[in-house]
This record gives sequence, structure tokens and C-alpha cells, in this order.
Amino acid sequence: MIPTKIHGYIDYLVGLFLIIIPFILVISNPTAKWLLISLGVSTIFYSAITDYEMGLVGIIPFKIHLFIDILAGLLLAISPWLFGFVDEIYLPFLIIGIGEIIISFITSKEPRYPEKA
Repeated sequence: MIPTKIHGYIDYLVGLFLIIIPFILVISNPTAKWLLISLGVSTIFYSAITDYEMGLVGIIPFKIHLFIDILAGLLLAISPWLFGFVDEIYLPFLIIGIGEIIISFITSKEPRYPEKA
């Protein structure tokens, strides 16, 4: 199982990656471009408010965070077909989406906070 702290690092890296990938791949379809940017910003936001080692404020329980990750991954994976840009670009959406889902399922469900003295 992936520890929740490592999952947190992955969250922030994936969020940043989703924001910059439209510019790296020069994605011209506005729906595809803004979907990636929006999901990237959202990922960083809900990671920051999750109750785990990498969260800034513990508002969202980690299990809810994982559920949101799965939904975001599913949305990414099906979005080229759902929003009609499959003929322009689909593979990055499919790969990242499936990756998000897999990582969510293989992450420990309970954060491990350090012992307080």
C-alpha cells in the first residue's frame, strides 16, 4: 500500500502536472485544455484541505479525498469521449485518469500521524 504521505506528494505533483500539461502538449481544444487546468487546480485545492499529513487544514476526511480522486480519474479517462475531443487527443487523459484510479485503490486508507509526546 502507498502511505498517505506519499499519496500527498503525488497529489500535488499530479495537480501541477495537470495544470502544465496543456502547454507542454500544446492542446488547442479549449474544453480539453481547461478541463486539465481545472482538475489540476481542484486537485491541489482539495489536497490542501484534506485531513492527512500533506493537508494544510484538515477539513475533508482522507477516505472522501480518495473518492474524489477516483471520480476525477474517471472523469479524466472518459472525458475525450464525453466532451467530444477524442479525435484530437485522448491518450494522456486515459493514462492519467486510469493512473489516478489505480493509485487511489492502492493507497492506505488511514493517515499515519506522528506520535505526540
